[in-house]
Amino acid sequence: MPKPIAVILSGSGRAEGSDPAETLFTLLVLERAGARPICAAPEGARAEVARLVGREVTALAGLDARRLQGMVIPGGGGTSTVLSDYASKHELCAVEPSLAALMRALLQAHRPMGFIGSSALLAARVLGPVAGVRLTLGPKGSAVAKHAAVMGADVRPGTADDVVVDPKARVASTPGLLAPPPPPPEGSEPEPVLPAVMRSVDRLVRVVVGGAGAQPRPTDRARGSA
Repeated sequence: MPKPIAVILSGSGRAEGSDPAETLFTLLVLERAGARPICAAPEGARAEVARLVGREVTALAGLDARRLQGMVIPGGGGTSTVLSDYASKHELCAVEPSLAALMRALLQAHRPMGFIGSSALLAARVLGPVAGVRLTLGPKGSAVAKHAAVMGADVRPGTADDVVVDPKARVASTPGLLAPPPPPPEGSEPEPVLPAVMRSVDRLVRVVVGGAGAQPRPTDRARGSA
């Protein structure tokens, strides 16, 4: 039976909602991996999300962690304005209450969670203080990475091609479009960022579907406890 995996969204559009590329990559890989994605959003964002994904969108407040086998949150500006108030409060932000409760319940139930791009800030705020969660938000020294560290997260640098896994908390994260692609081999042309993001989303989603308890292979450029 396909695993039900919640995909938490915040609107349509990279600036004000969920990033379209990261969202559609997530849904594609979930379905290819044999999972059943359940798109969910806060009540006020559901109409916009439905236009983005072209499918039914569940109310975020109506999700039951006991009926889920995991969760993935794509990035985009809505993580900072709809799913939290990070845009105005920074390291003192609060996460949307229904989402914060869902994340705590999934952590307690040892259900895997995946965070793409800026959504890792949500993990830092909710899971950092209780689990010291290991995650990435892209380049070292960025403002978002510094804020996440203040929130209690163990922040690791990463390129768009990297996936960081915290096997204890069962959390996987990747910088998505927050980071540049990995440097090309000497003498090669730089790679466009979207192929790197697609590869990392593929690995992240498959880690979540697999339970997030095992490290991806080193050849996959994923970073674990090292």
